[in-house]
Amino acid sequence: MEAAAPHSTAELTVTSPEQMRDLGRRLAKLLRAGDLVLLSGELGAGKTTLTRGLGEGLGVRGAVTSPTFVIARVHPSLGDGPPLVHVDAYRLSGGLDEMEDLDLDVSLPESVVVVEWGEGKVEELTEDRLHVVIHRAVGDTTDEVRHVTVRGMGARWAGAGLGPLSA
Repeated sequence: MEAAAPHSTAELTVTSPEQMRDLGRRLAKLLRAGDLVLLSGELGAGKTTLTRGLGEGLGVRGAVTSPTFVIARVHPSLGDGPPLVHVDAYRLSGGLDEMEDLDLDVSLPESVVVVEWGEGKVEELTEDRLHVVIHRAVGDTTDEVRHVTVRGMGARWAGAGLGPLSA
């Protein structure tokens, strides 16, 4: 595995769902058409809440909710930005073969594609991606503290700088 480029990783602590949504809005400012974002974390970690903030920041139409049972939802842009394709790969057991049915490779160039539970399933789509890992205390449902690591991978993120996420 290659060493991460400087400024390609940001680590943050989030203490409420509102802060997680705000992180999504800040992250949206760094995204553009063609970006792939993988979200990892336990059930209830805040993946969909983060994606809701991304949708707000990207200015897309429709309520961003978990697409668990429909697998993928497309949220068109209300302006001139890219659409948001929100995928929940939790119920998909296969790798990229099963994901190919979703035509993500077709959507990716003109969209921002966010895949919950995508680790080990969609990395082959592009070397350039953001991997967001959300850690929370397991078993203590009253603890709202989340530790978030955002890691940029590939040439797209090598010099992008993730500093604005910490603001």
